[in-house]
Amino acid sequence: MEFSDLHRQIEFIREVDKLKYILRKTKLFNSNRNENDAEHSWHLSLMAIVLADHANFEIDLLKVIKMLLIHDIVEIDAGDTFIYDTEKNHDNTVEEREAARRIFGILPEHQATELIAVWEEFEEQQTNEAKFARAMDRLEPLLQNTSNQGGTWNEFGVNYDKVYSKKKVIKNGSETIWKFAEQLIHESVANGILKK
Repeated sequence: MEFSDLHRQIEFIREVDKLKYILRKTKLFNSNRNENDAEHSWHLSLMAIVLADHANFEIDLLKVIKMLLIHDIVEIDAGDTFIYDTEKNHDNTVEEREAARRIFGILPEHQATELIAVWEEFEEQQTNEAKFARAMDRLEPLLQNTSNQGGTWNEFGVNYDKVYSKKKVIKNGSETIWKFAEQLIHESVANGILKK
């Protein structure tokens, strides 16, 4: 590996530090402080390690962890879109693709190519790894909102139908975790922290 590659890698490491400044709408467990994207990515990665046995299928756990660590890096340029945003679609956008090319493009070509491919795989949601990674991405905010007595659901007027619709993709990655998540959603309605 050339010394110039090291310079590009260090530049990338400096650039992605900006992820720590991207605030999400969800709050930390039992807290009023917003989570940042770096905390979110770390937490999802650890969740994947702990919950991997519940995947619907055999998964390459290292690939899942890579997906979870890089899936929101594009938000450095594109910003965080709230999953329940009524004006901007949360699905992949042109801005996110441009951000992926710019940010991962800082790296040496072989690494940039690999990470863009992993990011695209997560976005396309076709592989077992991407489905399980998405399950983690949808589970964490559910746990946060239930720990915060409705948290962003109440703050932004999000109802049961919207939550259920967004969370049901958990099932694609883990039937077991989906049953648990579905129970949490119903309990949240019963406890009055999620409106029907």
